[in-house]
Amino acid sequence: MTSFIQKIAFLSFLIVGLNSCSKEVKIDILGFDEQIVIDGSIETGRPAIIFLSNTRDIYAPTDINSYLSGFISGATVIVSNGTITDTLIEICTNNLPPELDSIAAEYFGVPIEQLVDLNLCGYVSTGIIGEVGKTYTLKVIHSNKTYTSSTKIENPKVLDNLFWKEQVNLPGYGFSWAKITDSPVMGDAYRWEVKNLSDLFYSKPFQPFTDDRFYNGKTFEFSVENPMSFKDQTIENQYKGYYKLGDTIVVKFSKLGKKEYQFFEKKYNQIYSGGNPFATPTNIPTNIEGGALGIWAGFSPWYDTLICVP
Repeated sequence: MTSFIQKIAFLSFLIVGLNSCSKEVKIDILGFDEQIVIDGSIETGRPAIIFLSNTRDIYAPTDINSYLSGFISGATVIVSNGTITDTLIEICTNNLPPELDSIAAEYFGVPIEQLVDLNLCGYVSTGIIGEVGKTYTLKVIHSNKTYTSSTKIENPKVLDNLFWKEQVNLPGYGFSWAKITDSPVMGDAYRWEVKNLSDLFYSKPFQPFTDDRFYNGKTFEFSVENPMSFKDQTIENQYKGYYKLGDTIVVKFSKLGKKEYQFFEKKYNQIYSGGNPFATPTNIPTNIEGGALGIWAGFSPWYDTLICVP
């Protein structure tokens, strides 16, 4: 009995002690500060395309109407290649010129007939087309503020080889493979995209961007999964991620600058860790000056067709 009373007394003392050490913690959450987001790109053989939007409060609605209302109209957007300076025109997807239908569908990853209903608006260059080796400056003027940036379309990187290899213990299915010889200059960065021969727009694998920090100056082979298969409900789970024997695909392998890569690398890391309470908080860098978020990126693509046969 004495032992039981001692235990009760000890527990009572412990509870009182813990309560006496507790302290109310107050956390000041910073208020929402709206910023402009610039999402712009230019690649070889294509016009500059810029989308402007505002950041949204974390507690704001997430429906499609709220998303569309975030786009900015009426800004002045100027792109220059050092020789030609072009003020971009504002175009919406419900009134696209025929020559921009496929570009817009590929950019958004949405069929043309659905773009009309979404009515997304952006700014398109009519006087400048991307060229290899040129640097493009960007100026955005909105609400009496000016934002600037520059990007370069690098020389495209040609893969040494592109081939399909059958997966061990999975006859008739395999990954796409490529062989690359990286230059000895540190800082090369690339984007991988792919589509079926009959597709309108390209798809990206789980991690479409890479740089040469681990393979600078080396020659090596690497494999890439089939991103289209994950959206195809007719494919059995065991075959998802693979190309089947006889598939024909188009690979778009683009080179981009170091700062541009750092933006996309951090962006995708944040996307894939979203909702994970143990993930390291990530601040996504930007190459835009003046207080805006986002990216202005130049891409130089190289294309090749792969028939999936041994």
